[in-house]
Amino acid sequence: MNPILNEVLVMTNYLPSGAGYLAETYPEIWEAYEQLGEACANVGPLDPHARRLIKLALAVASRSEGATHSHARRALAEGLDPEELRQVALMAIPTIGLPQSVAALTWIEDIIEEQEDGGADA
Repeated sequence: MNPILNEVLVMTNYLPSGAGYLAETYPEIWEAYEQLGEACANVGPLDPHARRLIKLALAVASRSEGATHSHARRALAEGLDPEELRQVALMAIPTIGLPQSVAALTWIEDIIEEQEDGGADA
């Protein structure tokens, strides 16, 4: 099997369904997208911890449940504290509003609970 396709298939287990479909169906596009993400992440002085919290905040602000799940899952896998993830949603209240921030908090809690339950799919 093509190593790029194999990597894509592994990653699709961690991607929201739409992104997973794109990665599986169009691996070359997904690879280019991933390279763009890496280039953007590495252009400045932010450390990986800060970058992960920012990516989670962007997912929350864009009101994407799938992306919020994905970035929360990755943050926990990278060793971030669940309280940091919760704070991201709470900090969004003045910017995106209480209802959307509470929704994002529940999406983050989905992943925290999933991890506490031993990694079962959310």
